[in-house]
Amino acid sequence: MDDSDKPILHTGEAHSSPYPVSRLAPAFDSGELVAEVAKAEAMLNARTGAKLRVIADQIALLQQEARKVLADARIEQALNQAQCAFKRVPGKTYHLYRRADGQTFFSMLSPEDWHGLAPHAFVGSYRLESDYSWTPADEADSSQSRDTGELVGQLLRIGEIAPQDEP
Repeated sequence: MDDSDKPILHTGEAHSSPYPVSRLAPAFDSGELVAEVAKAEAMLNARTGAKLRVIADQIALLQQEARKVLADARIEQALNQAQCAFKRVPGKTYHLYRRADGQTFFSMLSPEDWHGLAPHAFVGSYRLESDYSWTPADEADSSQSRDTGELVGQLLRIGEIAPQDEP
């Protein structure tokens, strides 16, 4: 055997050796190490995949919400562009009609006020909110809207300073 065929031995400290250098060192099985690494990789892939699925679900929900926001904006834009011959006052409900030529306009008169003889096609009733957004009248009167209003009122009452009782 030639000197070039001899394995290179570790010459440093025993604790820095890449292989056991003592009979007292724990047994080292490369098959177990490979299995441990494979198990760690599998767990990493599972965790990463689960996190990516959560993110993908969140992206899908955000895309759905963005589509809803855009659709609502198109509706509100159409409502804002409807003709109106009076000053719009937040908190009031207005009634949208469509002329034969497709032009829309707001009226203060509801279909009931016309006694069934409205001169144009009724589209819907909308309440103008304080932020100048529009809420369909049937949604504006829903219990959810009233519950929200009651909640805001309760919060405002809680914030008020109660008068001190005099001794």
